[in-house]
Amino acid sequence: MINPTYSLLITIANFNILVSTSKRISSQISPRKVIINSCYIMFILNLVLISIMFLSSKFISEELLNNKATYYPLLACTITLPFISLGYIIKGYFYGKQNMTPHMISNVLEQLFRLIIILTILPPITKYGTIVTITTLILFNILSESFSIIILLFFIPRHTIIKRKDLHFDLNESKEILNISVPSISGRIIGNIGFFLEPIILTNILLSRGSPIAYITKEYGVYNSYVISTLLFPSFFINAISNSLLPEISKFNASHNYKLIKKRIKQALSISFIIGVICTTLIFFGSPFILNILYKTSEGINYIKILAPFFILYYLQAPLCSILIGLNKIKTCTLISTSSIIIKLIVMTILCSLDFKIYALITAEIVSIVYSTILNIIITKKALANFS
Repeated sequence: MINPTYSLLITIANFNILVSTSKRISSQISPRKVIINSCYIMFILNLVLISIMFLSSKFISEELLNNKATYYPLLACTITLPFISLGYIIKGYFYGKQNMTPHMISNVLEQLFRLIIILTILPPITKYGTIVTITTLILFNILSESFSIIILLFFIPRHTIIKRKDLHFDLNESKEILNISVPSISGRIIGNIGFFLEPIILTNILLSRGSPIAYITKEYGVYNSYVISTLLFPSFFINAISNSLLPEISKFNASHNYKLIKKRIKQALSISFIIGVICTTLIFFGSPFILNILYKTSEGINYIKILAPFFILYYLQAPLCSILIGLNKIKTCTLISTSSIIIKLIVMTILCSLDFKIYALITAEIVSIVYSTILNIIITKKALANFS
């Protein structure tokens, strides 16, 4: 139930700083200047966000989510945000330098560290109840993010290390960072606002149609925790491709090297499609085994069977969006994201009112994926057609 809210908070807190930082550094701007001003922006943003959340978490949990148990987990989500933001800034530096090795190493070690914490510390805490367990699990993000940041810092060259004299605010550089972040993040924020509204609309309409809160909480939990988590597993590879693609497309576009742009686009989309097909096939046919191994459950298999074929298209969305941002079509990405989430919420609302129950959400997800992916492909093809 708190997943959509947490997703929205993370999106606002990172403010697409990874994209803006990597794009500025790939444009040969001083890394120190970019990192320092990114930190100033993130500090102010997180301060505002934390203040708002501490004042509104009770209202969100009791009035919007209709579940008082979500209050303390929401507060825990808020506390983790500054650590996540700092991690994105440092990762943006390495993406801008087109050096993916540090991120890969830190990510693997972070996940291992996180698993060790969960396996050793979490079991004794479960005796204190679900709320304490979930809140603690969320707070583990602070430890895992801090661990990841420390690993990344070992890879930063000495000549890039920030000194006291570098700690001054540069208004022009901050504007340049925001000029990239604001348009590119607006679409994602709108998308996450839609995700935030998703359980609120679903819960309130289904309650009005006579569905018990226990059914709604359970089925939405199965959908988010088991089904979507399993289907999004390949996104780790796809996002790595997308994040490495953006600086290259930006650089080649600035130098008008359209031949290399087309080559990189074909490579990225081909690899993403192949990974998507392989992973989706494995998930589709192996969902009973996968769910049993990962979650010790068989719930959600029917949902996976319906959604899996359409997620092949979903895996193309991140590379296509990176391509459009690299080609300076950030507003186009925003419009696609906005219209996609509006369509999803409208379809879900109509089908919920027709008593489709949780299948209203699944159908709306499919419509959204097909619509946004096809639109991204059409616009990308038009942009490439303009290259001589």
